[in-house]
Amino acid sequence: MQEVYEFLKACGTYYLATVEGDQPRVRPFGTVLVFEGRLYIQTGKVKPVSKQLHENPKAEICGFMNGQWIRVAGKLIADDRREAKKAMLDAYPQLRGMYNEDDGNTEVFYFEDATATFASFGGAPKVVTF
Repeated sequence: MQEVYEFLKACGTYYLATVEGDQPRVRPFGTVLVFEGRLYIQTGKVKPVSKQLHENPKAEICGFMNGQWIRVAGKLIADDRREAKKAMLDAYPQLRGMYNEDDGNTEVFYFEDATATFASFGGAPKVVTF
């Protein structure tokens, strides 16, 4: 999982895909954190992505960097603990202008039953589960 985190952190922007009814939804994200042995992302509860993940936690993210890409598929589980939110915001202090661990809006999700696939145009894929 550390390798997954390091790739996503280094690529800066990755894309999160969710489902809304029968319509896929994709948007850029940039927050990623390993906290208590789990891979986390962050959003706001007022955003459609939050509602989509609560209705269907299955999601996939994809990032690309230097001719390589990663796809991470699994379930994103909400963690409402203050400690998890604070850890994320401490890792991304630039978000504190919009979010606060006590604001009732900040939301963090961790991957459960995840499979990460590292790939490139020239090599065999590498699969990591966590």
